[in-house]
Amino acid sequence: MRAALLTAAQADFTLADLPMPEPKAGEVRVRIIASGVNPLDTKIRAGVAAHARQPLPAVLGMDLAGVVETVGEGVTAFKPGDEVYGMATGIGGLQGSQAEYAAVDADFLALKPAALDFRQAAALPLVVITAWEGLVDHARLQPGQTVLVLGGAGGVGHVTVQIALALGAKVFATASRKDFDYLASIGATPIDRDMPVADLVAQHTGGEGFDIVYDTVGGPAIDMAFEAVKVRGHVTSALGREAHNLAPLSLRAATYSAVFTLLPLLTGKGRKHHGDILRDIARLADAGQIVPRLDPRRFGLEDVTAAHAAVIGKPAGKVIINI
Repeated sequence: MRAALLTAAQADFTLADLPMPEPKAGEVRVRIIASGVNPLDTKIRAGVAAHARQPLPAVLGMDLAGVVETVGEGVTAFKPGDEVYGMATGIGGLQGSQAEYAAVDADFLALKPAALDFRQAAALPLVVITAWEGLVDHARLQPGQTVLVLGGAGGVGHVTVQIALALGAKVFATASRKDFDYLASIGATPIDRDMPVADLVAQHTGGEGFDIVYDTVGGPAIDMAFEAVKVRGHVTSALGREAHNLAPLSLRAATYSAVFTLLPLLTGKGRKHHGDILRDIARLADAGQIVPRLDPRRFGLEDVTAAHAAVIGKPAGKVIINI
């Protein structure tokens, strides 16, 4: 099979002929049709993502959408011909999705949403799992609650907004003004990301704060989240990797949780839960409640270096590689 191979950090990708992967027990071989490129992929390529544990040379790419070609021993949830999607590859020493085929743990996969094409499906796994774990697994979102998404127009942010709305929340999202129309179009109340936190809390919650604040930005945004959450509310972050003053959180008797979506890939624990989340997401997508934002440019296996450059350039939507 053909694959885009990274031989050293910061190098360009080269096309390589690799052996066809054979599924082991519990795995399926997927003919990959589309592969999503995440910012983490660019960090692995740059050699600054030790937490992803992807030794080089390697095929990168975590998100995929494709068709099951053959199943390994013990797999009953899928059959040849099934259209699937998942975050199942590309870190922890696993062959990535920037290849024509991959043998992956069936627990990571779910049937592709029928309402979405393969490009759209490949855009979703990492970001929707990250969003769901923060909103549902950690914050226990309930209908009618108020949710503030910091970075609401970004990769994780825009699906966090859509999931929260689908689950019955009233959603607010910070962003630059160029993204206000987009956020309004999907049902969120847009807030200027530079608005002082005291002003946005006063204007949008009458000074009470938000039930849930989901940070997708990291750094100072987490400190902002601690001041925006209501008494006994919950803050969750996908990028909590620095030191922060807990006093504003403590004085509100609020709670905090961190999301680290890669754990099942790295530890082997909790893999089935990722598949369960993707099945829930597929139902929402088929109901028209989740639509990914895609970069319109087209990239193939021979263009992976250019696709990574596009991600680094902060596109308005997810960059997808057509396999």
